[in-house]
Amino acid sequence: MDDGDRRIGVRQENNRGMAPPQKERTPFSDIDGLTAQMSEMVLAALTEMGRHPEIRRVRRTGFDALRPALGARLLDAGSGSGEVARRLAAEVGPRGEVIALDHSAAITAAAVSRHDNSNVEYVTGDVCALGLPGDCVDGVWCERVLQHVDDPDRAIAEMRRVTRPGGRICLIDTDWDSLAFDGVPRALQDTVLGYVNRHFTPPYRDMGRTLRRRLVAAGVTGLTATPVTMLFGSPDSAAVVLPMVNPRVPEDAWRTPPGLRDEWLAHVEAAGARGDFLAVLTIWVVAGSV
Repeated sequence: MDDGDRRIGVRQENNRGMAPPQKERTPFSDIDGLTAQMSEMVLAALTEMGRHPEIRRVRRTGFDALRPALGARLLDAGSGSGEVARRLAAEVGPRGEVIALDHSAAITAAAVSRHDNSNVEYVTGDVCALGLPGDCVDGVWCERVLQHVDDPDRAIAEMRRVTRPGGRICLIDTDWDSLAFDGVPRALQDTVLGYVNRHFTPPYRDMGRTLRRRLVAAGVTGLTATPVTMLFGSPDSAAVVLPMVNPRVPEDAWRTPPGLRDEWLAHVEAAGARGDFLAVLTIWVVAGSV
């Protein structure tokens, strides 16, 4: 196998330890356990999210915080379909390398199918038990992953272990408790979120705002913590990132009393038609040095 073949192959790593039991998990926590239809929907959602201007704004903040250098070897821990890994590969240049690791074999296969001949190696594995030697990368990118794992501090310890002294770790995650809407009845909003938060949002709803504390505990220094509040001015824009306003999400996924989903979506649509719909959600970008 030549070097190019090695980079576009899928290397299987340890697959232990991702997230709590299925009933407490979001679809993003166990993509390989979904039906083919749901798996395709999740992949499409990841792709669409990556193109959204607000997610791109979050990622620009992350790139500035990680500061990838020419020739660096980086790890994208929880790489999804690989769009960030390929962007990082462009940043480190032909002498650099990016390891794109994801827990899902299906998503990793999709990433391989989109490979662009950049210096990316695609790996299936577990962020809580990285199959990599210590001090082997110059930086780690981990975006919206830790909210889904059952032991985020163990995952952070693993990222620190594989990062060389002086290397950078950039963690990006959501503060779901910051989610708020306007233009829809407050009482209905509270009722709906009380139900859908049990399924659409992960157990670590506060992960974003805890990242700095977790990195302090892990001994990472020189920390910066930047809250990026995303604003969605229409239901169509919000639906790309927020499943609870997306009418394409199957009804059986909502787990709400009969009629509540339809009532909520009707109010969301009406707010969009009036032009007064608003949704906001804060994602935190926290980075520091080993």
